[in-house]
Amino acid sequence: MRAGGRQVLAVAAALAVALSVAACGGSTGTGAGGASGATITLYNAQHEDLMKLMVAGFTKETGIKVKMRSGEDPEMANQIIQEGAASPADVFVTENSPAMTLVDSKGGFAKLDQATLAQVRPQYAAANGQWMGFAARSTVLAYNSKQLIPAQLPASIMDLAQPQWKGKFGIAAAGADFEAIVSAVLALKGDAATAEWLKGLKANAKIYRGNGAVMKAVNAGEIQAGVIYHYYWYQDRAESGANSASTELHFFGNSDAGAFVGVSGAGVLKSSKHQAEAQRLVKYLTGKNGQKILADSNALEYSISADVPTNPKLKPLSELSPPNVDISKLNGPRVVELMQQAGLL
Repeated sequence: MRAGGRQVLAVAAALAVALSVAACGGSTGTGAGGASGATITLYNAQHEDLMKLMVAGFTKETGIKVKMRSGEDPEMANQIIQEGAASPADVFVTENSPAMTLVDSKGGFAKLDQATLAQVRPQYAAANGQWMGFAARSTVLAYNSKQLIPAQLPASIMDLAQPQWKGKFGIAAAGADFEAIVSAVLALKGDAATAEWLKGLKANAKIYRGNGAVMKAVNAGEIQAGVIYHYYWYQDRAESGANSASTELHFFGNSDAGAFVGVSGAGVLKSSKHQAEAQRLVKYLTGKNGQKILADSNALEYSISADVPTNPKLKPLSELSPPNVDISKLNGPRVVELMQQAGLL
């Protein structure tokens, strides 16, 4: 889900010239890596403002121009599958990994270069080397600090299906973010337990159109808590706090399903006619320079390179204690089926 009114400002001035090249298709620059003369197409399901900054940095460094088409995770994944070998996409990036798994299951990705895969920790790359993460986001429970104290918060995200939480919390059920969280529950708990949990959420949760709307409702006291990703809260606090001043974040920890850390994925399409240039873009996104743009920006997602510290405003990634989930096995289509059966979609 897109967060309204966000501005990624921290590195915009330094990249302004390169951004005009990337966005407008200007003449090929020379850059540190030399000009290839190629223009590649990026199917983008990440936040567009962040990707514009990262793509601009890539163009500045390599001289390779990038055309970007933006949409939502499931929409773009299914478009790639439908287009097949005729797809104009060279690289696909997402907010959440289930869309990457879907394309991978159809044989859509080329294997990434080993040197690129080595730039991130193994848990942030698909086991088969076909795609990898370049940013991370933590599941959290935003709660109204005037209505709840820490001792009253659920120990596990699974507890939200219990009767005492009826009408007290919100979710953005139709969003790719929440569906990724459900995919982690499915991977950890299995079909039966996930179906029962979703049944409880259907009975208990208030449904909103996005994570930002969930947080705003918590802040207003309309609900006591809501399941979101961490960066919505951090972004609002960094801007004005208008929609987060009365809220705090609860990190579940303890390897709970509610401590799931999802990744934004990047992969090279097998059908790409510009394999070398596409591989360079994924290498840049996961490498030191691309990760520094991410870390220095106001996107406030986690950088995952061992060489680039994450934004200091965030709770350190090392303190999150997420569950051990294989990101390459998150089953998006099955999640949709289960959510439909529960009446959440």
